[in-house]
Amino acid sequence: MNGYYKAELIRGPARPGPWRTIEDVELATLGWVHWHNHQRLHGYLDDVPPAEFEGRSYATQQGDQALVEIK
Repeated sequence: MNGYYKAELIRGPARPGPWRTIEDVELATLGWVHWHNHQRLHGYLDDVPPAEFEGRSYATQQGDQALVEIK
């Protein structure tokens, strides 16, 4: 994950310019993490963002648990 983060944000062509302060890096990192978790399609997760995949997984587990409780 660190290599991927560095390649895309820290050293990548999409960076907004030279990093002037640590606060600039921290703010950009917050945006990158949000994008990665909520917008980026992930091939190993059926081409959905990680947050959506986790939500689906949690909903499925809750549904399975409800069925077990009914029995």
